[in-house]
Amino acid sequence: MNRIMGLTAAAVLMSTAAYAEMTVGVSWSNFQEERWKTDEAAIVGALDAAGATYISADAQSSSGKQLSDVESLIAQGVDALIILAQDTQAIGPAIAAAADEGIPVVAYDRLIEDSRAFYLTFDNVEVGRMQARAVFGAQPSGNYVMIKGSPTDPNADFLRGGQQEIIEAAVASGDIKIVGEAYTDGWLPANAQRNMEQILTANDNKVDAVVASNDGTAGGVVAALTAQGMDGIPVSGQDGDHAALNRVAKGTQTVSVWKDARALGKAAGEIAVALAGGATMGDVDGSGSWTSPGGTTMTAKFLAPVPVTAENLTVVVDAGWITKDALCQGVSNGPAPCN
Repeated sequence: MNRIMGLTAAAVLMSTAAYAEMTVGVSWSNFQEERWKTDEAAIVGALDAAGATYISADAQSSSGKQLSDVESLIAQGVDALIILAQDTQAIGPAIAAAADEGIPVVAYDRLIEDSRAFYLTFDNVEVGRMQARAVFGAQPSGNYVMIKGSPTDPNADFLRGGQQEIIEAAVASGDIKIVGEAYTDGWLPANAQRNMEQILTANDNKVDAVVASNDGTAGGVVAALTAQGMDGIPVSGQDGDHAALNRVAKGTQTVSVWKDARALGKAAGEIAVALAGGATMGDVDGSGSWTSPGGTTMTAKFLAPVPVTAENLTVVVDAGWITKDALCQGVSNGPAPCN
């Protein structure tokens, strides 16, 4: 999967007029997390550039509502669907319904294990490696806590697998002891905070590092640590949420693996339009055959993540992802550019 990011020349050269009557429906699992608004803006921008129309629905963390949402989008006559699955198992009937109507589906950032869906995401195993690598670099021994993502999201286990690759030798040698591990229902920060509070209590606060699987859960973890006067121990995250990047600048979070949602959203919009216009999944540049953990052969495209730590905080400012003022709010004599 090392072809250039973007669409085939044929797809790019199709006229905007060809898409003037095209509608792409997006089913969001929820809009709670900061990053989805960034993704949405990028998707809308790509559709606008193609002359296509955007409509959407928010499942509000309900897998049942998401099925109804997709049915409604189909009934509204969408030409393609982009689905951020709340529950990747429960979404199956929606994929079947779309296939019955000849509507292409882009499985957005979360695996939908169905060969009829085009899988678009970042390399989440590598994200897990980057998270654990940063935490391990800061704290190569001691008591570790693993705060995982939602049990209904395959990404949670992809991340956990990548994390384990980095720390497994130290765990085997006894240098690292995993004293707590928990899934976070719905990726909700409040659930992560509650899990972390319980783990701290069970271990008399004897925790040296936390590998948290995204910035939302990291926020919950940091809140629990701060309440015990333990803020500043290594904590990981991902997504490049502005609050998390500010925590990196303050020193209460070690790393946020930045997945530029602008690039992912733009790619999703372009791919949805191309597929609705008659392109095959294999026509998408950067795509390739990929076998899921369950053995399903799919067409997928993986974008590259970037770990952001105190050492390279300027990269997100230089990229226009966050302003210096937002990054450095409340920071005095911090890492560049907050110094």
